[in-house]
Amino acid sequence: MYRQGDVLLVPVKQDFTGVEADKVTLALGEVTGHAHVLKAPRIVADKLQLPNFVKFAVPAELLHEEHDRIEIPAGTYRIKRQREYTPQEIRNVAD
Repeated sequence: MYRQGDVLLVPVKQDFTGVEADKVTLALGEVTGHAHVLKAPRIVADKLQLPNFVKFAVPAELLHEEHDRIEIPAGTYRIKRQREYTPQEIRNVAD
């Protein structure tokens, strides 16, 4: 597993179809405007913005303005975002 801030990548053995890109936004910061971005040639994601699953054949870089760069090995991953509880709702953590 790989964590960067409120984003967690969990290796899975799941096949899916999706769209291909060299850059995918995994999470957006509602407060700061910063984004967790995955970069690698030919990433396949179930959607380009806030995907649930990604796969790539070569190592990828996970980037964010306030965190260290993380190299993610090639593979298929489920994307989980940290959530928080408030009396009104359960929601994704605001970055």
